[in-house]
Amino acid sequence: MKTRLALAASAAALCICAGTVAAAPTPEAGAAQSTGLDTEKLQAALDAVHQAGVPGVFAEVRDADGTWRGASGVADLDTGRPVRPGMRQRVGSVTKTFTAAAIMQQVEQGRIRLDAPIGDYLPHLVPGDRGRNITVRMLLNHTSGIADYIPYAFPSMVKYPHVPEMSPQSIDDNRFRHFEPAELIRLGLDAPPATEPGAAKGVYSNTNYLLLGELLEHVSGVPAQEYITRNVIERAGLRHTGFPTTPYIEGPHPRMYESFFGKIDPPRDYSVYDGSWVGVSAGLVSTMADLDRFFAQVLDGRIVSPSSLTEMQRTGPVVDLDGSTIQFGLGLVKVDVGCGTFWGKDGSAWGAGTISLIRADGRRQMSVAINLQRWNKPDASGRLQPHPIDGALTALYRQAMCGGGATDAEDAS
Repeated sequence: MKTRLALAASAAALCICAGTVAAAPTPEAGAAQSTGLDTEKLQAALDAVHQAGVPGVFAEVRDADGTWRGASGVADLDTGRPVRPGMRQRVGSVTKTFTAAAIMQQVEQGRIRLDAPIGDYLPHLVPGDRGRNITVRMLLNHTSGIADYIPYAFPSMVKYPHVPEMSPQSIDDNRFRHFEPAELIRLGLDAPPATEPGAAKGVYSNTNYLLLGELLEHVSGVPAQEYITRNVIERAGLRHTGFPTTPYIEGPHPRMYESFFGKIDPPRDYSVYDGSWVGVSAGLVSTMADLDRFFAQVLDGRIVSPSSLTEMQRTGPVVDLDGSTIQFGLGLVKVDVGCGTFWGKDGSAWGAGTISLIRADGRRQMSVAINLQRWNKPDASGRLQPHPIDGALTALYRQAMCGGGATDAEDAS
């Protein structure tokens, strides 16, 4: 599941999921560079996020000279168990970059053509005109027009911003429910299309990436999760990343607290949850160190070829689940900030928010995890209200990405 509210309603200040900030120059074009890892300021920024209301926050930040790992707060509100930098986390839609990389590997081997109709491969899932008009590329960059299945798999939910009409009942109902990918894909395909295929502005949809998982299995002959594990996760040398096979997370991890816009009060722990509701779209568990390692290798051409990376970095505007606009490529989001252009992905699961970004020159990275989601509450009209967490996270990202320098672009439109 992907939403700007996964990390901060004020994320527009970093352009992570909002397109209202003018693009900053890339590092190659002379943008200011980061000022190094000030570990005291990084720790203070983490502490401020915890003090603003997040139970636990942990991160890894890298630059050319070293790596810093830090944590603040608790992994368990009941016991007071502290959160640790190396804990595992449900990383939500960060998974999409892994799936996109796996698809690009198959493109390199000639088994998939990016601009081929998906109906050439999966006519039983996407038949007729849609199968002929929707290409593999459109699934990767969210321009297929296929609706997101999540509102239909969770029928008590109505999309933000209609928060007063929402109910968290479906979250509990589906905790131990096992979904088959084809079941969820059918929900998305049966829903009214979000746009025409190939629209100039795409619409974010998890259905696209479940279809890509089915495509990956079709051409590789092995289940998509197995292929991604062998050819992406293991190839990158990630030791703490994988798709859980049960509702439980193995290894040290925080509890993951969902507020659901204040409708779950106090926030409830959903760290135990059947991941089949998102699968290869958003089902991975990882650590911040593994995410930093993965994105560094993606940009360094060790997971996909340079030509594949070029395709992945061809971005266009995509309407996010909350109505904001992001610059989305093939599984990668482009983020222009005052100290350079960053590439990566953010993601949300119930109770867990994660973001991982790397600067285009590879010399600065951050991966941040928090164990509280959807903390902003609506007013009487349904408009979500600001929360101190929003500003604290923005300040943390500023410090992690730019060493405390400005991250906003020069002008906002």
